[in-house]
Amino acid sequence: MKKFFLTVFGLVFLVFGPLTAMVRNYGGSEETESSGQPKLEYQLFITANRTETSREEVGSSITVITARQLEEMQKSTVLDALRTVPGLNVVQTGGPGGQTSVFIRGAKSEDALILLDGVEINDPTTPGRSFDFAHLTTANIERIEIIRGPQSTLYGSDAMSGVINIISKTGQGKTGGFLAGEYGSFDSFSGNAGLSGGNKWADYTLSASRLDTKGISAASASAGNLERDGYKNTTISGKLVITPLEHVHADLILRYIDGQTDLDNAGGVGGDDPNNRAEVEQLFSRAQARISLFNGFWQQTIGFSLSRQERNYRNDTDTEHPADLDHSSYNGQILKFDWQHNLRLQETNMLTMGVETEREKGESSYYAESAWGPYTSEFAQKNTRTTAGYIQDHVRLSGNWFATVGARLDEHDRFGTKITYRIASTYLIQKTGTRIKGTYGTGFKSPSLYQLYSLYGDETLKPETSLGWDIGIEQSFWNSKLTMGTTYFNNEFDQMIDYNNATWKYVNVGAAKTHGIEMFATAHPIAALALQASYTYTATEDEATGLELLRRARHKLGFTANYRFRKKGNANLEIGYVGKRADIDYSTWPYARATLAGYVLLNLATSYDLFGRVRIYAGVKNLGNVKYEEILGYGTPGISAFMGIKFMF
Repeated sequence: MKKFFLTVFGLVFLVFGPLTAMVRNYGGSEETESSGQPKLEYQLFITANRTETSREEVGSSITVITARQLEEMQKSTVLDALRTVPGLNVVQTGGPGGQTSVFIRGAKSEDALILLDGVEINDPTTPGRSFDFAHLTTANIERIEIIRGPQSTLYGSDAMSGVINIISKTGQGKTGGFLAGEYGSFDSFSGNAGLSGGNKWADYTLSASRLDTKGISAASASAGNLERDGYKNTTISGKLVITPLEHVHADLILRYIDGQTDLDNAGGVGGDDPNNRAEVEQLFSRAQARISLFNGFWQQTIGFSLSRQERNYRNDTDTEHPADLDHSSYNGQILKFDWQHNLRLQETNMLTMGVETEREKGESSYYAESAWGPYTSEFAQKNTRTTAGYIQDHVRLSGNWFATVGARLDEHDRFGTKITYRIASTYLIQKTGTRIKGTYGTGFKSPSLYQLYSLYGDETLKPETSLGWDIGIEQSFWNSKLTMGTTYFNNEFDQMIDYNNATWKYVNVGAAKTHGIEMFATAHPIAALALQASYTYTATEDEATGLELLRRARHKLGFTANYRFRKKGNANLEIGYVGKRADIDYSTWPYARATLAGYVLLNLATSYDLFGRVRIYAGVKNLGNVKYEEILGYGTPGISAFMGIKFMF
């Protein structure tokens, strides 16, 4: 009955609204408002519809983090930038380089699709095909778009809870560059350099960065773990856009990451290990052609993407662990071809359709020695192929009502076909600055290579499925100097793949549901001051046990204040609160559930331009020196400071 009600509601929302808009005919346009009333301030989004779409036309809940905001907050990693986003929970095992998971609206971390310039960067060799954010820096990033809710209609598998799309900078104008160096707590040093420019024939950006830190103990120091676990990161990023003809563009995109992390054996008492290390090498690349024909009526994008990730772990014996040794390696690759068409049938109608096929493969090996004897496990190279087609229609009526309807068919070489769909709509009342929005859609996630073909796998597994919807309202005041919004969301996950301890196999037995509220407010009381606040309430339930899902905070608040002074200086204050979360205490047997305490973090960042092209900056993280844990037994940094200088030319 509930699904029937929601379907009817969605159809009424989609059909009745445009008819109402046409009847009322406010007479406004995208550029002006004839009534003279305040008009909301909009941005262009790419992720929601796979085409540039203004904010007023998007029914989904989206957060955008720009390069300017990243610099104002002095965020050096994407994971730190995501911590303040409504609806997201970020957890890390220890300090820099520790494995990091991001949960969108309470879903599993592997239920989110992560894109880097159109390249799928989820790791096919992790058990759930998730992505580890530990090594992704903000170097050369133009913006990050986070879209919440099922997005499988346009993006296929892994997009059950949402999409995080990271977009690199594009060069333009005269050649210029920068050189920056920074030193901070925990004996941390980072260096960054970049070059960019362009003309009518080509645009380019190139950047390189290096981070070295002695870090903190990955296993919590409060449990007696004092050995520091260091981290090193080298990142090279580049983007080249060639324009041989006015309506033809060719893009070449590349990002290479090399990370080295010192690890501990576990969290809590006795977790320290002085020679447990991991090495990660990642290569993400894409070549694409963008063609516009018939005065923009027909736009095409043809692209090839390659994602390659290699992880190697080595833990030799030592005086504290004379009988324990383990070595392992994981190699995964995703090769994808996609061809997208955008047809502007008329000024009020954009039809998007496309086909894509991807082949993912992976292999792994594991060897261990202990008091129980040697153990060997190998996962020989396996691969799967998925081919898909999708279609979506985006309708704009009277400049006030916008609706999107789409469907997709995926063909997987193991489980067969899967159909997903999505409806999104938003209605703008220009005279009052009010926007009403809502979405309703389905998602799915294919079984991973590990779940299909490993020793614990089952080749008959079916895809996980999801059904999600949300509805919200945004209100703008005083010519958009103040904007407030709230959204209610609800998600249901079925056929979830869980490990069965009795059979030692993965099976489709899990089910979960989440619901909650996301609220935000932005204010610009004066031109130099920007204020942002957000609150997220997330309720989760494992339907098999009736318990809350692990490591998802029920309450989360965020606040940032950014002030520009004397045209040369900037000050940024960030306050974040994360409420209590459930976790598992692995130091007991049988394992018991535990509750992690809530915490408040304060961060401060400042910068000042000395001579126009020289900028000095400094900051303090965890200003209150709060003791907290994101994962039970694992350490987090206390108060820390950093300072640096940047030369621009």
